Amino acid sequence: MLDFNTTDFTNPSTFILLGIPGLEAAHVWISIPFCTMYAIAILGNFTIPFIVKREPSLHRPMYYFLCMLVVTDLVLSTFTLPKMLSIFWFNSKEINFSACLTQMYYKRTQHYIHCFLVTESGIVMAMALDRYVAICDPLRHSVILTNSIVVKIGMGVLLRGSILVLPYILVARQWPYCRTNIIPHSYCEHMAVVKLACAEIHVSNYYSLSVVFCVFGLDPFFIAVSYTQILRAIFSLPTKDARLKTFGTCISHLCAILAFYIPCLFSALMYRFGKNMASRFHIIIASIYLLIPPMLNPIIYGVRTKQIQDRLLRLFTHKGT
Repeated sequence: MLDFNTTDFTNPSTFILLGIPGLEAAHVWISIPFCTMYAIAILGNFTIPFIVKREPSLHRPMYYFLCMLVVTDLVLSTFTLPKMLSIFWFNSKEINFSACLTQMYYKRTQHYIHCFLVTESGIVMAMALDRYVAICDPLRHSVILTNSIVVKIGMGVLLRGSILVLPYILVARQWPYCRTNIIPHSYCEHMAVVKLACAEIHVSNYYSLSVVFCVFGLDPFFIAVSYTQILRAIFSLPTKDARLKTFGTCISHLCAILAFYIPCLFSALMYRFGKNMASRFHIIIASIYLLIPPMLNPIIYGVRTKQIQDRLLRLFTHKGT
C-alpha cells in the first residue's frame, strides 16, 4: 500500500482491487459463472454484427441499432471482466490509475451513471423511435430513417454519453487520493473510488445525480410516448391476427428494454434498502449487473428473429458439409 499522509496530496500510480472481500478463498469458484456469462456475451455480441452484415434482409434501421447496442455491450464487458477474472484466477490485484478511471468512464455502476449507461439508454430509445415509425408511419419508414440518419443518431447517442460523463472523469483525475490506494471491490466502482478522495466532491455528486435524473427521466418518457402511439396504432388494426403480428415485431425490443431497465431498478433498490447487507453481496450483485444485458441481448434477438436463426443454421450446415 502506498504511504499517504495528510500533507502529501497526490495520486497513486496504481490502485489495489481486493476482489470480493471475505470470499477470497472462493474466488476461483465464483469466477466460473462470471466466466461463463462473459463467454456467452462475447460470443453473442460478435455473432449478431456478423449475421447482420451477411444477411441482406437485416440491413434495416432496427438491426443497425442492435449492432450499436451489442458493440456497447462489448465495450462494457471488455473494460471490466478481464481484470476481474485476473483477480479471481491469478490474484492480480493492481490496476493502473488511468485504467481505473477508464473503467469508471465506460462501465455502469449501482449508484451512478457513466458513458456506457447513457449510451445504451440512448440506443434503446432510438430503437423505440424505429418501432414507432415502422408501425405508425410504415410507408415513410425508409424515407425517415435512412442510413445517414441512422448513423447520425448513433453518433449523437455516443456523443451525448461521452459529453455528459467526461466532465466528471476529468474532475476525478484531479482529485487527491491521500487516504489509501486499496479499493474493496472487484472493479473500479464509482463510490469505492470516491471514498478514497481527499477533496470536496459534492459538486461532482450533484452533477452525477442531475445526469441520472435527466437520462432516466427523459429516455423512458420518450420510450413510453412511442409505445403509447404504437399501441394506439395496433389496436386500430381491423383483425386480431394483424394486431398480434404487428405487436410481435415489438417483443424483442420490449425484452431489451426490460433487460436494461430492470437490473437498473433492482440495483437502485439494493442500494436504497440493502444497507444492512454484507458488502460482499453488494459487490457480487454489482458484478453480475455488468453482465446481464450483454448476455441477454444477443439471446433475445437470436431467439426472436427468424432471419438470424436461418442464417446461423445455414452457416453451421455449410460448415458441416
